[in-house]
Amino acid sequence: MPAPIPTRRTRPILKPLDAIYQARALPPGTARYWSWFFAAAESRAPLLGIFALGAEWQALMDPATEVSAARLKLNWWREEMERLIAGRALHPISAYLAALPRAVSIDFAPLLTAVGAAAEHLYGVPLERGADLEPQSDALWGHPLALASRLAGEIPDETALRRCTGAIAAAEVLSRAIRDYRREAHAGRVPFAVDELLAAGVDNDDLAAAVPPPRLLDYLGRLHARAAGYFDTAAQVLPREQRARQRHLLVLAALGRRQLSEERPLARHRLKDMLLAWTTARRANRDGAAA
Repeated sequence: MPAPIPTRRTRPILKPLDAIYQARALPPGTARYWSWFFAAAESRAPLLGIFALGAEWQALMDPATEVSAARLKLNWWREEMERLIAGRALHPISAYLAALPRAVSIDFAPLLTAVGAAAEHLYGVPLERGADLEPQSDALWGHPLALASRLAGEIPDETALRRCTGAIAAAEVLSRAIRDYRREAHAGRVPFAVDELLAAGVDNDDLAAAVPPPRLLDYLGRLHARAAGYFDTAAQVLPREQRARQRHLLVLAALGRRQLSEERPLARHRLKDMLLAWTTARRANRDGAAA
């Protein structure tokens, strides 16, 4: 009998990501959940993979996590990102990313840099200057977000994408620091830039105090305005023809801006969040159609 004619697989088979990792990546009602839910079809799988990695690393950075165990796990993740770059991923999340259709043409090195930034936070390495916020937050979250967009397809304006993801990253890092600074201080970490704290006259006792003193409240107010400005920038920098495809980023910016003043997300706000995400995504689609 003649040998069977070989068939050529044009793309790897993408298996669903384990439910446990999906649940951590996309907690219902969160900004990341709505960002993924209203994303363009080609963006949803890359976003899920990147959000899943971020969720694993963010849990290790949390002040409640035992430091020595978190260090061991982050070291393992650093090695795993090296394996992903070399095409030998082991973990289900990185294997999921490696199986995405465009993965063979993508440089995953930004994820290795992101693990390094997470490790610096875990080790308590403080920001020396306020000017260091943008490059550090970009390494931690901006570059992975941009990588998700590249995994979804060609980027017509890479500069605009990087400005958008960089602004979202800086805003999210600031927002988390404003919300969790007391927990970070009790864990022995300096949650804000050292030069800014010195200029504001804020010391460690102020950061750990149950009732923040006026000088700290004034500083937090300025950080709040700075984070809001970053979210506003992210919402504006994408060209119209790129907004429909990158609407998940606009949803992140819109919800982040609205939730900035919330100490903890409230159940009664979830409907408002869903409506804001929907209107933001719809507007992005209209902008894209009109471009």
